[in-house]
Amino acid sequence: MNIDNATSHLQNPSLLKLMRLTSPSLPIGGYSYSQGLEFAISTEWVHDATTASDWIQGLLKSSLLNLDVPVLKNLYKAWQEPEMDRVSYWNKILSANRDAFELQEEDRQLGKALARLLDSLGLDEAKSFLSPPYSGFLTLYALAAVKWDISLSDAASGFLWMWAENKVLCAMKLIPLGQTDGQKILSAVIETISDVVTEGLNLPDEAIGYTAPGQGIASALHETQYTRLFRS
Repeated sequence: MNIDNATSHLQNPSLLKLMRLTSPSLPIGGYSYSQGLEFAISTEWVHDATTASDWIQGLLKSSLLNLDVPVLKNLYKAWQEPEMDRVSYWNKILSANRDAFELQEEDRQLGKALARLLDSLGLDEAKSFLSPPYSGFLTLYALAAVKWDISLSDAASGFLWMWAENKVLCAMKLIPLGQTDGQKILSAVIETISDVVTEGLNLPDEAIGYTAPGQGIASALHETQYTRLFRS
């Protein structure tokens, strides 16, 4: 083990701060949302480990690559200035691309919860987001990443991992899948995330947009689903 590298991590705890920000134990309620996956499973669009992996990988390579990651980049840069007009602009772009009520409500609820947490941890910039109009989760996530000296690429990787891990947990509960199947899906996700981060962070602003209408349809139909474990 390189002692110098170990020492540098101790002197710069940004990695540990990223781990806290992306932890399943973060008290914001992210575990209660499936983003349309529950409906997809109920109609057997997704019904086993292979189709669950296809769903998760498909969203990573389309919607998150073309929307969430490049918007995160712009929010991160806006917080660095800071330029609150730009923060507001990119927050609105993200909200406008959530094409179902449940997806919009999830973003607002998670953003509000994260704002409350960050405010309690001493990030004064989060205080203004505790009352309407609420901002989305990525807006507050970018704020935390900037203030905690987490690099943009690490923040993007952490966000994608957090998102994918939550979807795998949803699939494990609903299909259901065993833990080994879940880990196999996550192993494939690890190989995908670096490519999604690279491409997403280099995507020009004019190419940003939502590219997963099937997820939007599933989430909209989930609103009237008879039995539900998840809120989206």
